[in-house]
Formats: sequence, structure tokens, C-alpha cells
Amino acid sequence: MTPFEPAIRERFAVARQIADAVLFEGYVLYPYRASAAKNRMRWQFGVLVPPAWGPGSGEHHDQRTECLIEPRAGANLSIELRFLHAQRRTVEQVGADGEFATVDALELPDRVLVPWDEGVEERVELVLPVAASAGDGLVLPFDRAEHEETEAVELDGRVCGRLVRRRARVDGEIRVRTTELPGPYRTFRLTVEVANTSGWTPDAGADRDAALPYALVSAHVLLGLDAGSFLSMTDPPEWARGAVAACTNLRTWPVLAAERDDVVLSSPIILEDHPQVAPESPGALYDATEIDEILALRTSALTEREKREARGTDARAGAAVDLVDSLAPEVWDRLHGTVRALRESTGSAGPTTPTEPGTWDPGGSGADRPWWDPASDAGFDPATDRVSVDGRSIGAGSRVRLRPGSRRTDAQDLFLHGRDALVEAVLHDVDGVVHLAVTVDGDPGADIRRAQGRFLYFQPDELTLLEDA
Repeated sequence: MTPFEPAIRERFAVARQIADAVLFEGYVLYPYRASAAKNRMRWQFGVLVPPAWGPGSGEHHDQRTECLIEPRAGANLSIELRFLHAQRRTVEQVGADGEFATVDALELPDRVLVPWDEGVEERVELVLPVAASAGDGLVLPFDRAEHEETEAVELDGRVCGRLVRRRARVDGEIRVRTTELPGPYRTFRLTVEVANTSGWTPDAGADRDAALPYALVSAHVLLGLDAGSFLSMTDPPEWARGAVAACTNLRTWPVLAAERDDVVLSSPIILEDHPQVAPESPGALYDATEIDEILALRTSALTEREKREARGTDARAGAAVDLVDSLAPEVWDRLHGTVRALRESTGSAGPTTPTEPGTWDPGGSGADRPWWDPASDAGFDPATDRVSVDGRSIGAGSRVRLRPGSRRTDAQDLFLHGRDALVEAVLHDVDGVVHLAVTVDGDPGADIRRAQGRFLYFQPDELTLLEDA
């Protein structure tokens, strides 16, 4: 297969920062120990199982990406399939007779070694002319051979045990097809399918754990054009919306990666165009949907025994623990209190200082303060502020009847339609929207809601003032 051009390889390297987060999302979760319940049911994203296991299991053996491309004449398409290959690790200890025997754990001063499924990163790279995938397209098979290795474990200069790692053979194929579309510009629909074609068949009573060594785990693809561009599938130009809607993506979603429009990441985790790793992130904690500060604080609270277990569970888990232990104070400061996309409170940006009930003065004394500045709250008082509804003033202490609107409410609110309530406070958010906090008549938990400040919230046009208020 033709190697990647240096320019494409460089762009893929940038996109791979996000792709790595996808590849290892959920690989090992806090508290980073094999004994933790959340680490006993692993490999949740992009798992392509052998065809014989898929039916009835709720899992699938293939995934499909479709997107639109505008290639220039003679353009080449670069494809990089990435997945984890489950590697089953067992632990053996040396007995008094010098023979190795499988054990559930091997205690060492710095770690506790236990059986575990490691993830070995695999890549399948190929480059082909866009024109070569027209018509029926191309089918490109690949495989990864079975593998076994041992690692001696020493204590005080002598071998006390060993780790045995085994990987099963996996087979798959990549199918690529391009179809030129009618329209004002030279545009093609690109279809890239990844399928697990492994011939493994389950024995009677086999479970998911038995199928995983033959699976493609966290499978996703990077796509690149050396001449041309991809169209956004999330926010396409108006003329391409129909063609985008006609694309079929199964178990993946393609987004523009890096800062350009000539590289796409298609993954089992839905992202926005041009995703980025937070600059404050100190390193891989293997749960990109969590907050790094929370994970780091929890990890730093692990006992020394728990840290030894984590280090013995997986090298990546051990690295995460060591990373948190080594964080400098300034890194903790960056993790705490970061606010993005700060907006100035001018004009349409939100409320400033109220001048009379139900009105705001965007050009008033608070207009030069950003919304996140506590001083921008000056002049607001939930207990005394009023809002005008149908020419009548409503505030804390007003009795109202609830009429929630279906356009912005949920089923729980709809159950309260027609119920009477007491207004507890008038609140203003940073976008200038007024919310009325209420407690419902007859609610046995009303006193608890008041004590905790946990109310039900409605907007002014979702209630009416009772005549006898």
C-alpha cells in the first residue's frame, strides 16, 4: 500500500490527539483498579464483534461512514483505521518446585499484579486514488496474527512470577466507494465501511468476554484528502443539505478534524466539528467525558494500597496515578475555575441593573461588566424583584395558577397544568430570561424545597395570577 504523504501524516498527527481520546475513552475508569465494578464491564464504544457473535447480542460486526467530499482532479484518499486489540493477560507465580502456576494476584512492594485485558493499539493505513473507488468500489482485507509473549517478574533479583499475554487472530476488511452526485459543484458521496470478518465461532454458553479477543475495539477511521476538502456533516452549506441528509452513518459520525477541512474523524462517539482537547488537561485520564479536576482529586485521594492495585492493573492506569501525584500547584489552579467564551454584558448579552419591575437598562451602570463578574448581580433581589404579566405585577408571595407550555417543558411539568402555586422568588439568568421559582400547593415537601432552595421553575407566560391573590 502507498505510504501517507508527509503533509497528510502531519495533519493526521494533529487529529490523532482527539482520536486518542476516542480510542481510550473508558479504557480504564477511576478508581483505576481491575477490582472496581465499573472496570469489569469494559469496551463500550465502537466494538465490532465477529459475525458469529453479533446476532442476538445487541452488538454489530460492522460500521459505516458516509460523508461528502469535493476532490480536485487526481486527488488521493488516505484512510487510517484504528482500533484496540484485546490482549488477555494472566498472572503466574513460581512455586516451591520452580514451576509456574496461575494465580489471582501477585503481591509486590510497588504493585499488585492481577489478570487483566490490555488494549494494544492497531492501525491499518492505506492510500488510494479517489477515482479508483468509483462504481462498485474497493474491498481491502486486513488481519492481525495471533501472538503470545511472557514477561518475567522479579523481586529482589530473582524471578518470582511472570505475566503471560495472548492475542487472538482478528480479520477484517475496509470497503471504500465514491459516487458522484448531481448539483452545482463537483461533489461525491464517500462511503467507508469497516467490518470484522473473523471466523471465530462461540462455543455453547460463551459470553461477551469470550468474544472480545476477536473484536475490533473502539474502531474509528481518519480520512484525509491531499487535494480537495470534506463538507461538514453538522453544518453543511445550504445547497448540500439534501445530500447530507441522504447519507447513512451507522454506529459512527464524521466530523471535520484539526483546523482544516481536508481531514475527517469518524468515530463511535459523536463530536462537533474541529474538536479539541482542553488545554488545561494535564494528560490522559481515560474518561474524556468527565471533568479532569474531579478525576484528579478523586485519584489523589486513593490509598497507597489502592494505588498499588492501579499500577498492577495496567501500565496506563499506573501512569494516570503517577501523573496526578506529580501535578504542580499551578496545574491544579488551571484545572479549577476555567471559564470559556466569556461574553460581555452589553446590549443583547443579558441583564444588567434593573431600573423598574420587569425592565432592564442594557446601557446602565452594569453594562461594562462581564456576566460572570459577581458585581453584575448588583441590584437584583429574588425576594423583592417583580415582573409584569398581562399588566399585573407578580413577585415573591404571589399566588398563581400554572399553565406550562409544551414548547419548552417536560412531562413532569405537564402533570402540574392547572395546579395552584406560590411564587417564592423572581430570578434572572445571564441571557435576560426571567424564571419564577414556585412551590405547588399541597406539596408535602414544600418546606424542604424552601430550606434547600430547590424549587420548580416556570417562565412568566406559563402562569396566571389568581384573582384572590
